[in-house]
Amino acid sequence: MSFGLKLLALLGRVASGIFLLFPIKLRFFFGDLLGRLWFDVFRIRRKVVLSNLQIAYPHLTEKERVRLGRKSLFHLGRDLMEYPELPFLNLAKVKSRFVVEGEHHLQEALQLKKGVCLLTLHLGNGDLGIAALSMLGYPISLLSKEFKARWLNDLWFGMRARLGTQFIPPRNSSYAVLKALKKGRVVMFVQDQYMGPPQGVKTTFFGQETGTGLGLATIAWRAGCPVVPVYTLRQGPHRHLIHFDKPVEMAVGINPDESLKIFTQRCNDILEQYVRRCPEQWMWIHKRWKPFSSLR
Repeated sequence: MSFGLKLLALLGRVASGIFLLFPIKLRFFFGDLLGRLWFDVFRIRRKVVLSNLQIAYPHLTEKERVRLGRKSLFHLGRDLMEYPELPFLNLAKVKSRFVVEGEHHLQEALQLKKGVCLLTLHLGNGDLGIAALSMLGYPISLLSKEFKARWLNDLWFGMRARLGTQFIPPRNSSYAVLKALKKGRVVMFVQDQYMGPPQGVKTTFFGQETGTGLGLATIAWRAGCPVVPVYTLRQGPHRHLIHFDKPVEMAVGINPDESLKIFTQRCNDILEQYVRRCPEQWMWIHKRWKPFSSLR
């Protein structure tokens, strides 16, 4: 890391420390205010949020969808207010602030010695959840998009690395992911965003046709590793839930392509269940549903 980046990292840590002097409830107040400005004043992606909610919850009235959309932006604002905690996260804080349910599913999957893929989504503060799992001793590798600004990319993922999370860029990532799995690492796939052909396949989400990436299914098929679903929920100030479920059963179709499509749809169905459990904490600002032109 260059001197300039080291200086920026230091300044960021100092700024985060000062910000954390404010009580968490006051920070949440500012987060809610930010969400209200985003949704009701500047109306950034408001139409996208309401269009998504119309697809997912057609039975709700317009007022109910607006209320739910606003709550989702409140939670995004609260996510931002929690990010300064990341540089100061330690094992004692993780154990006091996080409840982990179904952890035996991950532990049993690791015992197979094939590595583990985690199926997850943008629900709750997933970044804190990933950091917590790393602090608990799990060798987490995160498959994630990069920032366009190189300096921001280095700062963000450098901080994650210091917490124990390995970063894998998505472009041409198959070799790096398979290598991580061979080493027994836990590779996290955030699988709730649209992906068209040729990397994506036609699926449904909340009953509506869309495209979903085949990367997770392809990697799990090639590596023969278990895929364990997991999500994070915010339960209150400094209170988070990390919940694991049993591994997703690999599909058996008439051919490998069909098997991968069936498996990907199974993953979508699981993620849909998670969103329905706490829709106000999902990231509705993403254009999850787009016309899919199949090349397969």
